[in-house]
Amino acid sequence: MVRYDHRDTGRSTRAFAEHPYPLRDLAEDAVAVLDALGLDRAHVVGMSMGGTLVQLLLLDHPGRLLSATVLATSALGAGPGGPGDTGLPGPDPRLLELWQHLADPRDPDEEIEWRVEHWRVLNGDVLPFDPEEFRRLEERVVAHSGTAENPAAHALADQSGLDRAGELSGVTVPVLVVEAPDDPVNPPPHARHLAASVGSARLVTVPGLGHALPHSVLGPLADAVLERTAAVDGGRTG
Repeated sequence: MVRYDHRDTGRSTRAFAEHPYPLRDLAEDAVAVLDALGLDRAHVVGMSMGGTLVQLLLLDHPGRLLSATVLATSALGAGPGGPGDTGLPGPDPRLLELWQHLADPRDPDEEIEWRVEHWRVLNGDVLPFDPEEFRRLEERVVAHSGTAENPAAHALADQSGLDRAGELSGVTVPVLVVEAPDDPVNPPPHARHLAASVGSARLVTVPGLGHALPHSVLGPLADAVLERTAAVDGGRTG
């Protein structure tokens, strides 16, 4: 399994202020990671913004993908602030209020408390929320990245060039769309809209899933992903 830090997150360089980039460039970064590791094709999984990047890979680099799984995301151009007028519901007002303060200056303890509260809303209102679980998560994130500064660059990045939902019907790579029924960012029917837009998509639902990954959903989510990738691998002829 390969995981990596996007630009301006984790241990990657943080230079957005000096060298701004469009969000779509992050999809090309994923291809660069595959190239650097000598991987010709891979199963890819993307959540939230990662789901947007996976859709760009499906359109621009389908030959590099064995399969694609997306969750807690929306069709290209149909997400919050997207150019597509789909009539789909927007984010929970509680999130919109929090996002107004995304880049506010905070000391490290205040920053972690803000992030925990953010996760509380992202978790949705169905599954129990354990603040200590997400506090430990964010403490690991800060330790990994070496800073508690909020990585807000992706919220500022240019979102032009993402209104390409009309191209998704031509996708032939096996795609799994995981519906998060309690997602406060991309609430139903975003997942069904995305699955209907993709020619090769299969839709599954993880009950109670919001826009966070508490321990309680990891098993069902992993089972869904691994069942799909195993089926794809089992059907490969070369």
